[in-house]
Amino acid sequence: MVTSGRRAKWVVLVVMLVIAGGLASQAGKFDRAQKNETTSFLPGGAESVKVFELNKRFDHGDVAAAVIVFARQDGRLTAADRAVIARDRAALSRDRSNGVGLPSPPTISPDGQAALMVVDITVRASDSDRFRKAVEEVRNRASGTVDGLQVKVTGPAGYSLDAIKVFGNINGQLLLVAGGLVLLLLIIIYRSPIFWIIPFFTVLMAEGTSRGIGYLLAQAGVTINGQSGGILPVLVFGAGTDYALLLVSRYREELRHAEDKHVALRRALGTAGPAIFASALTVVLALLTLLLAQVNGTSGLGPIGAMGVAIAAVFMLTLLPALLGVFGRRAFWPLIPHVGDSGTDVTHGPWRRIGERIRVHPRRVWVTGAVVLLIMAAGILDVNTGLTSANGFRGKVEAVQGQALLSQHFPAGSSAPVDVIVPDRAKVPAVRAALAAHPELVARVAGAQVGPPGVRIEAVLRRDPYGKAAQEDIPRLRTILKAAAGPQVLVGGQTAAEYDLRTSATRDNLVIIPVALVVVFLVLALLLRALLAPLLLVLSTIVSFAAALGFGIVVFNHVFNYPGEDPSLPLLCFVFLVALGIDYNIFLMARVREETHRFGTREGMLRGLAVTGTVITSAGIVLAGTFGALAVLPLVSLTEVGVVIAFGVLLDTFVVRSILVPALVFDVGARVWWPSRLARERRGDDDGDDGPARDRRSRDDEASRDRDIAIEAPPG
Repeated sequence: MVTSGRRAKWVVLVVMLVIAGGLASQAGKFDRAQKNETTSFLPGGAESVKVFELNKRFDHGDVAAAVIVFARQDGRLTAADRAVIARDRAALSRDRSNGVGLPSPPTISPDGQAALMVVDITVRASDSDRFRKAVEEVRNRASGTVDGLQVKVTGPAGYSLDAIKVFGNINGQLLLVAGGLVLLLLIIIYRSPIFWIIPFFTVLMAEGTSRGIGYLLAQAGVTINGQSGGILPVLVFGAGTDYALLLVSRYREELRHAEDKHVALRRALGTAGPAIFASALTVVLALLTLLLAQVNGTSGLGPIGAMGVAIAAVFMLTLLPALLGVFGRRAFWPLIPHVGDSGTDVTHGPWRRIGERIRVHPRRVWVTGAVVLLIMAAGILDVNTGLTSANGFRGKVEAVQGQALLSQHFPAGSSAPVDVIVPDRAKVPAVRAALAAHPELVARVAGAQVGPPGVRIEAVLRRDPYGKAAQEDIPRLRTILKAAAGPQVLVGGQTAAEYDLRTSATRDNLVIIPVALVVVFLVLALLLRALLAPLLLVLSTIVSFAAALGFGIVVFNHVFNYPGEDPSLPLLCFVFLVALGIDYNIFLMARVREETHRFGTREGMLRGLAVTGTVITSAGIVLAGTFGALAVLPLVSLTEVGVVIAFGVLLDTFVVRSILVPALVFDVGARVWWPSRLARERRGDDDGDDGPARDRRSRDDEASRDRDIAIEAPPG
């Protein structure tokens, strides 16, 4: 391995630091390159997206309305209240910055207890800095409570501002929390005041480089929003630290057999390197299946996440080995590994003892484990996709508070009317008549605007435009209008966009999950050169994912009392859990296959579990911790993703990969490698050898290993 050479390590070190420094210099631009406007999350070909684009061709059509709600809860508006409203309108009319329109005359509610005023914001949400300043200008001049009069700013502009604030803080929060967790866990795992610096520094270099490349991808046209930008550092920290743990574990093991650190590093790279490469390739390919998604937010996450994992793997296979070669065994102080030292190996340790216990009754173990996981998976039946943009924030959000006030005194849809585009002006009367004929759906029809695409009509919905009930009215409304005026009539707006998002997310779940499974199975089959073992591993991963999702849904609905789950939750959790969970399959089974060549399948499983159990456990804790960082964010959807993945990784680490999979292999025996030659070459414990015979073979193997190392080591 080139990175383990005496001179080559210095060349690799310098080259990688130069590359990292150059790309990381662009990392600061990554946040500014993100697009958090509505279309960055929506399915590209959806009807609502077509309406968004057509709206730009109307005069002042590409606007977001900031709806100001004035409400008195203890009676009708007083003369003083009306004076406050007039004063705010005058203030908003004076000294307006670019992009802030004139406020509309106030509309008094039928009960006389509230008033509405609308200010159009013409700055596009894609220009997040200017948009944020424009909407904040309205809020600063109008929001608050004056002598019992509540004033809130809601509407599309209000919701967009609150979303921008949340996503604008995601990267910094996640970077701080994920980095802090990884740092703490590395110190605990290595129990060294020095060594943790090496993997942590390497992960930091990988993270900075990934953000720099992320900015370049955004410049090339890849859609990056707050969701994908926030998950990127979690993936890099989690996957990168996992790969570092695997390589360092094998390196420390080899230092107990080789006096020369370069020999130990070369052997560690030769064995752990292919497993890291295969693991990263699996995760990258699984994430790239997200490109098949119709939802822009999900589709954009695919290449960004895949890039982050690939960068993490490259740095762990280049910069990390170079640093290990420079610092050598002394970096492990005070627990410096020396040749002949005892430690976790193939014949000792807690995981060897656990494996021996599982081996006594393997079928009983895996059947019991599978039953428990399936019981947990039953929680999926309790799924509730009632999470929307209106109830998706954790904590108090002004746009949500304003919408609640508005709904008490006006038709709920007043804050975000539906946009109906009628290309043929002659069909406008038929559209108006159809809308008026369904008062259970439409509270009132606003004015029409003529432009190049035709006529745009605003329809105020009866229900809360941000709620699930109104979204479910959209397909019926579209059917009614197309029947009345032809298929060219389009229905868009905020409510229609949410409906299209949910519909496409459901479709993505059905399409991408099977594709991801096929990709993972094929990679495992190539790596293990077998079909039965990959099939068992994939099945165990599916059951593990279902158990984690079912458990999470029960907790969200009955412990946290969340309003529901995001429709994209199953897909995101599946891709991350399957892709990253396969890491541990590869770490374990690659070593088992290596040991099987000499000792047979069952003994190979014992030996593989003995030396990978600790590193897999450590890696699982780190990965769960980094994804658990998502739970600190004020968005229910990302909190749910973080909780399910964190719990799923721990479940996979401590139950599936460490107990269920070994039990399956013990039960199936050499047939697990079918149809490869290993399935037919029964040896060792597969032939029924007794314990002393295996021990003699183990000692012979170790002696042979020492002779090989002596030959590899340079003279003197």
